[in-house]
Amino acid sequence: MIREGEHQQQDFKFCINVSRKIARSLVAFANTDGGRLLIGVKDNGNIAGVQTDEEYYMIEAAAKLYSKPEIPFETCQWHTDGKTVLQIDIPPSPNKPHYAKDENHRWLAYVRFEDQNILANRILLEVWKKKQKSHGVFIRYTEEEQKLLHYLSVHEKLNPGRVARAISVSRWKAERILINLITIGVIEVEQSADGLHYHLANTFVLSESNK
Repeated sequence: MIREGEHQQQDFKFCINVSRKIARSLVAFANTDGGRLLIGVKDNGNIAGVQTDEEYYMIEAAAKLYSKPEIPFETCQWHTDGKTVLQIDIPPSPNKPHYAKDENHRWLAYVRFEDQNILANRILLEVWKKKQKSHGVFIRYTEEEQKLLHYLSVHEKLNPGRVARAISVSRWKAERILINLITIGVIEVEQSADGLHYHLANTFVLSESNK
């Protein structure tokens, strides 16, 4: 595992001094594809080892006190050359969004991209909230939605600004349309180094009548 290095589903921590800071990683993993923390491992992959009881209590505080809703996790220990590495496994959550409490007592949502925890944007937050509603999502299929789907069938990836210009609506209206179409699975979200982009879902086929 250590040879894999840090990536979207794995993070190294030399030690945990502040539960609040580690809550960001727990939340980011839960809000994305899940992942694991290896505590007692330096950024370069060298094993430093930890005092497992102390680290466990710090993780527990991060998951229960500094994460909202609480983050479930599982642990196991690895022993090598007299040193202990604590592994923390966080599953992808069905209850997104999760938030972490920062130093200013604000609750912020994070996602995981490559080896970084980044703030979730408002489109993702709204999509997650809509998916939690039990009564489903009602949308109107207007000319604007039709224009967007046609535009996406020709242009692979768009950001909200390009969506707004493409279908001649305000950025706010473009975001509302994106949120609805992402929620019902017609459009998918892709994270890249320069932000979020949106494209037609692979399972969605634009019929001739909708072009």
